[in-house]
Amino acid sequence: MEGRFESGADVLAVRRFIGLTQEQFASAMGISVHTLRNWEQGRRHPEGPAIALLRIAVRHPKVILENVRSAA
Repeated sequence: MEGRFESGADVLAVRRFIGLTQEQFASAMGISVHTLRNWEQGRRHPEGPAIALLRIAVRHPKVILENVRSAA
């Protein structure tokens, strides 16, 4: 991935690449499941800090997975 999130499919691809459910990924990112679903379904698009977090998720998926473990 190039770090551009132009469609909901891009956000979905990140989540699937890391191997998390919507609930797990949303929790790890500090967003609501509703927000994540809106992104994945193309109704809304991530902006600003959310894009930065998604880029980190792509480059360093272990960080996101650690957030999931620490939230459990």
